[in-house]
Amino acid sequence: MTITAGVFNDIPSALRIPGVFIEFDSRLANSGVWQTRLLVLGQRAADSEKSALSVDRVTSGEQADRYYGRGSMLAEMLRAALEIDPYMETYGLALDDAESAAEATGSLSVAGTALRSGTLALYIAGYRVRVGVDAADDAETIAQAIVDAVGDNGRLPVTATVDSTTASQVNLTCTWGGETGNDIAVVVGAKGEPSVEGITVEITAMSGGSGNPDVGDAIAAMGDEWYHYIAMPWTDTAALDELTAELDRRYGPMVQQGGRAFAAFRGTHSETGTFGSALNSPHLTVMGTGEAVSPTWLWAATYAMVAAGSLTNDPARPLQYLALPGLIGPKKEDRWTKAERNLLLYDGIATFTVADDGTVQINREITTYQTNMAGVASDAYLDIQVPETFERIRYEQISRILSKYPRNKLATDADASLYGAGQPIMTPNVGKAELLDLYRDFIQRGWCQDYEGYAKSLQANIDPDDPARLNVIDSPKLVGQYRIHAQQVQFRR
Repeated sequence: MTITAGVFNDIPSALRIPGVFIEFDSRLANSGVWQTRLLVLGQRAADSEKSALSVDRVTSGEQADRYYGRGSMLAEMLRAALEIDPYMETYGLALDDAESAAEATGSLSVAGTALRSGTLALYIAGYRVRVGVDAADDAETIAQAIVDAVGDNGRLPVTATVDSTTASQVNLTCTWGGETGNDIAVVVGAKGEPSVEGITVEITAMSGGSGNPDVGDAIAAMGDEWYHYIAMPWTDTAALDELTAELDRRYGPMVQQGGRAFAAFRGTHSETGTFGSALNSPHLTVMGTGEAVSPTWLWAATYAMVAAGSLTNDPARPLQYLALPGLIGPKKEDRWTKAERNLLLYDGIATFTVADDGTVQINREITTYQTNMAGVASDAYLDIQVPETFERIRYEQISRILSKYPRNKLATDADASLYGAGQPIMTPNVGKAELLDLYRDFIQRGWCQDYEGYAKSLQANIDPDDPARLNVIDSPKLVGQYRIHAQQVQFRR
């Protein structure tokens, strides 16, 4: 074949100056570089350094404290996430409380007199508060000690005061407004610590929080940046509807910047199943926490970071048995059984288990997708690995095509043998060859299988009404995840 001057990018054809001119073309060396970003949404403190709706890169818990206020929801979410993986590119997006928001409240009522000295192990939102008790301390003295201990801990999501009427009662108020304050668990001896003999503590659960921020404002603040993973602390219907609609738009072919959101829901088994059954998104996964000691916003941040790290390395690998560091699950008697977890997995709720040492682990990380557009039950996007793997496949295909054929002409295969060597011409067969070559890479990476089936199904042709458009249909077959081993043992005598 004859090489013509038209194949060069930078060396002009109208050239009469003597010399050797060598240009470099990186198209064949290009490959997609997958750079993952985690976006953490949350509420900031009123006196924080960063303003609401600013998006800022955060690299440490201390920086998060400065940006959003020590003990704020967003600062604590970022701290939890970055303690797991400080190398993940992580961003915070702060929102203010809704104008109509109400703070959740609860209380502790102390009774009795300490028979001997000891330490009251009080857990608030998963943070342990040590309350020193001396022998003969009465209920009022211990109530004041609780208030002092809470005040000394700058990371708690509550303030504490002695009740103005009953001096043995401690009133707790969430430091921000909204429904998330209702998810603050107050527990004595969550890890089996002994109680102080002679003392009882009656807990009135946190409640009354209402009015979450407008997630639409956060979506607008995201702009055109691509965030692959989002930690979502709010689970009200309006917020989830707005976020999943945006994730659908980003996943679509005209944007191609898909992402997955991670949230958590606290409630009884029945409440959790009802909540999950009302959801339906391939890009949202919600962990049902039950009566966990740690709050939902920390579950969301932890779940997001652990999943992001694993899925970035391999989008097709299951997440089961991965630890969720720092989280405290429900007490043993409050944990869901296998049968109960299985039911939730049919309600669009991801599940967890707790190891003997108290470590919380992912049990199964499903999305909330349950029905197709026709309203028919579907498990097409049941596992988060499906949209994740397709995201990576599409990214690699785009990277290959745009890097190797950025300014090519388009022609039929009929005259392929007559085109000059190196001519920048794309044909249907060339397009298919590139996709087939990529599919071999996907198989090597363990993302796909059945090369022969893919090759037979691959179709490409120039659009009959638009000579500048190449239409392609391919049918990749993704690998599955080894989750269930079913075996029948037919023993003999």
